Amino acid sequence: MMFRIERDVLAEAVAWTARSLPARPSVPVLAGMRLEVTEDQHLKLSGFDYEVSAEVTLDLHTGEAGVVLVSGKLLAEITRALPAQPVDFVVEGAKAVVTCGSARFTLLTMPVEDYPSLPAMPPAAGRVGADVFAGAVGQVAVAAGRDDTLPMLTGVRMEIEGDTVTLAATDRYRLAVRELKWHPGQPDFAAIAMIPGKTLADTAKALGSSGAEVEIALSSAGGTGEGMIGFTSGGRRTTTRLLDPEFPKYRSLLPTEFSAKADLSTGPFVEAVKRVALVAERNTPVRMAFRGGEVVLEAGSGDEAQAVEVLPVEFDGDDINIAFNHQFLLEGLGAIDSDVARLQMTTSTKPAILTGGKPVDDEGIPDYRYLIMPIRLSS
Repeated sequence: MMFRIERDVLAEAVAWTARSLPARPSVPVLAGMRLEVTEDQHLKLSGFDYEVSAEVTLDLHTGEAGVVLVSGKLLAEITRALPAQPVDFVVEGAKAVVTCGSARFTLLTMPVEDYPSLPAMPPAAGRVGADVFAGAVGQVAVAAGRDDTLPMLTGVRMEIEGDTVTLAATDRYRLAVRELKWHPGQPDFAAIAMIPGKTLADTAKALGSSGAEVEIALSSAGGTGEGMIGFTSGGRRTTTRLLDPEFPKYRSLLPTEFSAKADLSTGPFVEAVKRVALVAERNTPVRMAFRGGEVVLEAGSGDEAQAVEVLPVEFDGDDINIAFNHQFLLEGLGAIDSDVARLQMTTSTKPAILTGGKPVDDEGIPDYRYLIMPIRLSS
């Protein structure tokens, strides 16, 4: 087996495939990356750890058919460091030789017959713009939990109903919900999938620049969590197993009536929260007092360091004192994708909703809502 290819094309493809390889594989062969040159002059690079698969297909001008398995992380480091010249990859016995300019690397091969076959792609369900999909997933994934002992909170719930996709994630302290339009293969298509949050975020980000559209493929195994979802775009395809579909009834958590509404310029609000939070201990909140045309931000108290800052605000409703985990607040502000942040509140102890005020329909319902639980203020 051999092939010649441009360094940048190879390095990008190897990096994309290697991103899903396990850091500590259960068996050594799963750390490998499979490279195959097909008879019709295509190079396929693939990785699989029984949970997530990734494959990219590249066109070749020069190549001899064959298959080899080498260390994926090492190949990624090598291709990233190569000079900007064509790369020659040749298999010689039990070794693979990578040559680029005056640089030459020899890699040990792994037994390709021990490598698992990639899962078949599920049936295609529909298409969505790659940049829209990446943006929407990024907005929601910030609220997914990181605690693997509560797997249902580490996922992103995808609900498909006709031409509308709803994404939702929560870690119990905040909830992010985003609606977007897509092009279903069938007008009445409906499905629910629970996708590992980190895997979905990495996939959406990686595919966001790979093509104009992402094709979503979905299979379900009777609600047992053994289903699979696949994404294809620009010669790249990836699949991942689904989590158990159990998820909190999140729609009932979203308040619909509020006693106060505050509109602030997002940039200055973010910078003020960051400054005030400098004196906040890990688990202490940033306190906000909304009065008329201003909000007073405070952190720290008593004998500790303290910070106070005042910002102008367009405020409508009853005066309110409320406090939030500053990191959760900043992540929500970073996700709303708007110059104006709208904070809707009821009382100092009930959930608040952060939006960017972008309506998804004529009724003025925002396409993105970030619910954040306040931290109870000591009296």
